[in-house]
Amino acid sequence: MDAPEYFIMAGPTAVGKSGLALEVAERVGGEIVGADAFQIYDGLRLLSASPTAEDRARVPHHLVNCVPLAQAFDVAQWLALARAAVAGIRARGRVPIVCGGTGLYLRALLRGLDDLPPADPAVRAGLEELGEAALRERLLALEPDTAVDPLNPRRVLRALEIHALTGELPGSRQRWKTAVAKPRGVFLQRDRTKLLERVARRTRALFAGGALAEADAVPESAIGPTAAKMLGLELLRACRAGRLSAAEAEERLNIATRQYTKRQATWFRKEPALMPLDLGQVADPVAAIAAMIEAARMSPPATGNGIE
Repeated sequence: MDAPEYFIMAGPTAVGKSGLALEVAERVGGEIVGADAFQIYDGLRLLSASPTAEDRARVPHHLVNCVPLAQAFDVAQWLALARAAVAGIRARGRVPIVCGGTGLYLRALLRGLDDLPPADPAVRAGLEELGEAALRERLLALEPDTAVDPLNPRRVLRALEIHALTGELPGSRQRWKTAVAKPRGVFLQRDRTKLLERVARRTRALFAGGALAEADAVPESAIGPTAAKMLGLELLRACRAGRLSAAEAEERLNIATRQYTKRQATWFRKEPALMPLDLGQVADPVAAIAAMIEAARMSPPATGNGIE
């Protein structure tokens, strides 16, 4: 039976998707394609919670720790690499399991990206003069339930630039080429209290495991504008500079991660191509997901799935 085109395992930070993807891949003969905007970078493996050497020895991983920190990187670049990785995995007769928490990447794979206007230096310069706070307020006034992360200044600026050029925001403009006719994967969930406990443990482990030393070893000049947005990086730098204690940095990162998981969950709940799967309500999640993949083997190819 042919391998399915791909199967997505999405979910918020700390839900357990990476470990689960490893087990599922071993069971179904799969390889993992990373869909994380920061695990794509090499050089901050602890902070980005990248797969370990042991993980990679168990199952082949793609699009993980393969881009220099100094390089700017966007969804269009990721999509091109993801399509190539998926095609290669399928050619080997194995199952592509796309695993990550970056909703924009996953939606691009599912639907394909529509063309957006290129950057306009004059428009961008005018917007930048307003300042980050004013730009965030403008975005939320235009679209209160925006899909754009209002705490990401780069994405807020780009969204408002698109609005200035087209009259529409990325969330309302038909950015996606096609609809998805049927589910293409799962959105992993946990009880919110349990998820926040896992976030706290992950944050503690990050500091105990040497993330401060890791960040300190990378010169600021070696980190480009995209990688600089990695969650927690500025807090670690502030800690190293003495502006925050380790305890303060850990608490702030814990809060920031909790907020991020909320935004991730909101994004994935709006994606009809992903079936919700509450890990607290399933006795054997690996078996459940493996069964979904086997069912996908039996289904005819889907249309509008981002693979060309």
